[in-house]
Amino acid sequence: MKKTIALVTGGYSGESVISYKTAATIQQHIDSSKWNHYLIDIHPSGWFHSLASGEKITVDKNDFSITIDGNKILFDAVLIALHGTPGEDGKLQGYLDCLQIPYSSCDTATSALTFNKRYTVAVAAFAGLHVAKSMHLFNDTIVTPEEIAATLTLPVFVKPNNGGSSIGMSRVNEPAGLQLALDKAFKEDSQVLVEEFISGREFTIGVFKSKGNIIPLPITEVISKKEFFDYEAKYEGASQEITPAQVEESIANQVRAAAAKAYSVFNCRGVVRIDFIYNEAKAQPYMLEINTVPGQSAASIVPQQVRAMGWSLQEFYSALIEDCFNR
Repeated sequence: MKKTIALVTGGYSGESVISYKTAATIQQHIDSSKWNHYLIDIHPSGWFHSLASGEKITVDKNDFSITIDGNKILFDAVLIALHGTPGEDGKLQGYLDCLQIPYSSCDTATSALTFNKRYTVAVAAFAGLHVAKSMHLFNDTIVTPEEIAATLTLPVFVKPNNGGSSIGMSRVNEPAGLQLALDKAFKEDSQVLVEEFISGREFTIGVFKSKGNIIPLPITEVISKKEFFDYEAKYEGASQEITPAQVEESIANQVRAAAAKAYSVFNCRGVVRIDFIYNEAKAQPYMLEINTVPGQSAASIVPQQVRAMGWSLQEFYSALIEDCFNR
């Protein structure tokens, strides 16, 4: 008997537009011979499943079910395609844990930790992974641009501490640009991360677990046409993404090893995407962040890497769903 899967998308942040694109890709490639699936939209106005007629069926949050034509539908597992809150910060995972419904992403603790960029790099550094020097700022504690410039070496990246898709992020080359960048980032979040620039090649790599094995996907090198890999570079074609990366095997081995270590240290599940800068002067990769619900739209990197590995997306999403039941 086929199991029934909820494909959850939407969200409460500006990243919801990416969530819908990710869900569209996944929905096209779910193996309908193995799984029944229903698209669930978590929206500020409510949680819904939309019928072909356009009618919206409200989700019963008491047991995360929907009722169609008098038939109550419960879900065996949840495939999370929701970027930002509540799908990437641990809130949805905690709710599903309470209902004992398995899901495809990292657990509550890991999701909450990795959603906080500063705490992520702190744990990574403690585990021996290389990270950039940074400052963690809060909107109720005044830190002046002069203090930042005295503590960190410019250029720096200024970005919301919780969030993704490079929304609210700036590169600052001169002290005079710090206040504007801080104001921009604080519009998106009450916490801001200011991080020293690490020169080098930018690599990103998907990692997932299947049948108990941690599997790194082929590496992608990102060459941005902008000053850095911002929202436009990620989603509007202003970057070149080379998959698999044309890189010496010794460097690729370092990146893969660092990615697998991070996946293990943070107790990740499902597919994550980990970003690195490889500093050639020091001959080592620096971890930037972990994306626990990586974008999987037509323009996204993980689908490129899956195909480069020789898998179909249908095989890949089936592996992610099957892993839900092996926890």
